[in-house]
Amino acid sequence: MNAIKKGLKSALSWPAHRFAQLLTAERTALVTALLVTVLASAYQVAAPASGLAILCTLGAALALSYAGIKPWLRVVLMTFLLLGVLPYAGTLNPGVSSLMIQMFIYIALALGLNLVVGFAGLLDLGYIAFFAGGAYVYSIFASSQAAKFLPWFAANAPQGLGGWWFWAALPLALLVAAFMGIALGLPVMRMRGDYLAIVTLGFGEVIQVIARNLDTPINITGGAPGIAPIQAPTLFGMDMGQPTSLYYIGLVFVVLTAIAMYRIEHSRVGRALAAMREDDIAARAMGVPLVKMKLLAFATGASFSGGMGMLFAVKQHFINPDTFGFMESIGILAMIILGGLGSIRGVIVGAAAVTLLRFQFLPDLSALSANWGLPSAIDLTKYQPLIFGLILIVMMIYRQDGLIPATRRKENIAALEGPLPVPAGGTGTSVAK
Repeated sequence: MNAIKKGLKSALSWPAHRFAQLLTAERTALVTALLVTVLASAYQVAAPASGLAILCTLGAALALSYAGIKPWLRVVLMTFLLLGVLPYAGTLNPGVSSLMIQMFIYIALALGLNLVVGFAGLLDLGYIAFFAGGAYVYSIFASSQAAKFLPWFAANAPQGLGGWWFWAALPLALLVAAFMGIALGLPVMRMRGDYLAIVTLGFGEVIQVIARNLDTPINITGGAPGIAPIQAPTLFGMDMGQPTSLYYIGLVFVVLTAIAMYRIEHSRVGRALAAMREDDIAARAMGVPLVKMKLLAFATGASFSGGMGMLFAVKQHFINPDTFGFMESIGILAMIILGGLGSIRGVIVGAAAVTLLRFQFLPDLSALSANWGLPSAIDLTKYQPLIFGLILIVMMIYRQDGLIPATRRKENIAALEGPLPVPAGGTGTSVAK
């Protein structure tokens, strides 16, 4: 009893600064991070179909990436949200997994286009053509379409190759899309600005026309009706076509794409692309091979788009030329402008925001408008181009660098060059000054 009284007396006699020492910045950040994770998880599980819950969960993951806690703990908490909470919400409501798969597809596409537009400064308005290339590479041989023009498939695989073809077709889709990127890049080596944009726009339209008309005299693409049904992938005998399985595949694709983009940005290639973006004449004078860098940017960005085209075909079980229209390229461009040109984190945020707006919030607002007594003809989903245009206008006026601008590393010139020579009668100075 005396020991208890002594402990209580010592606890009550603690000065205020001792309590303040317990609440250090790191501990406060840790408590805040745990609290944000718990609240976002509880809200997501309680209301899995709510777009606001998904927004809060993704916002919590973004906030954790900035949290002042141990890096390994930051990764653990973000992994818990992305690999635990959201997939579990998808089992409660499959619409969550479907929305997240679509979001992953757009994030990877935006990261690939950001390499071309944000890193290299090449305006590409036909980026969706590479997406179509990857989708058709997989879909033709994963359905009954190949049996219509290849006798071997008609005799041995009338319904297309099995689910293993997804993994075999992945490197093929990357190579085909990269080749398409090189085919686009070669004729536009000397073009910049508006002229480059017009040529890339035309390239995207040409690919769509080819897909629509390549059903005669040999039916390769299925023409305007498209290709359906498309087989789902399998892995060790397991069906990977379920929304939860595709969620994990899409998340892996996004993580690998983001890592690749980060490595490119902080490599010699990334610095060469940045120099070419700022001033290609000065970059050439400094020894940057412009032709090689431009082709590399087009091919690399296109390859990521081709890989996600495969995932899109599996998710939809159907593709046709109208899926790969010009407005899709504009939508992806809007994502990177909204997030921030050249910013990997900003592009991810911009793609997630536009996806939520397009597939969740606009349909929800349209449903609410009917409950508010507004005319049934008012469907906000039909005004997506108008809304995207307004977003771009507002961003160009008030925040040209995007939601999360790209941070450029500033080299310490003084440390690299050293002090300047001391002039006669002077005291000397440094480059930093």
